[in-house]
Amino acid sequence: MKLVFATHNQNKLVEVRLLVPAHIELLSLIDIGCNEDIPETSDTLEGNAILKTRYIKEKYGYDCFADDTGLEVLALNNSPGVYSARYAGPTKDAQANISKLLSELKGITNRDARFITAIALKINDTDKLFLGICNGSITNSPRGKSGFGYDPIFKPKGFNRTFAQMSIQQKIEIGHRGKAIRLLIDFLSE
Repeated sequence: MKLVFATHNQNKLVEVRLLVPAHIELLSLIDIGCNEDIPETSDTLEGNAILKTRYIKEKYGYDCFADDTGLEVLALNNSPGVYSARYAGPTKDAQANISKLLSELKGITNRDARFITAIALKINDTDKLFLGICNGSITNSPRGKSGFGYDPIFKPKGFNRTFAQMSIQQKIEIGHRGKAIRLLIDFLSE
């Protein structure tokens, strides 16, 4: 089975490749010659994931899946949410996003947060959605060198380390994207 993962984010691609079984040939957007930015104009994570799968299926003809991930912080009315990647502006600067978030949480004691990954699958004439959620909290300052995005300030519930202080395998095991990908793989295995 050939399946395109509709992302230009190489960090996400590495995580997903670690989970996808060998009988699925995982193709990247680069593999299929898609270099353009796929519009993410929905106001929901699910909507953006669906937009990406439709774009690839219509323009390139491949069965595919796509994700959109957001960080929701309770004290900020679930912001940045769907705007997580562009929280500090259109350049998708992870350090600027972290700085803005920490600044907005200055003096706030409730730092409860959660990561949500929505994965849309478009295969043949079937459309499916899978959600993965990881609850946790936002630290007062960045910790760790691994991971990407908000990983240095997100501490999963039940752990004393941030995602950026964990191995990629541990992050995938407990994290939002890993949970959603495992649901996708279970569906594909049926």
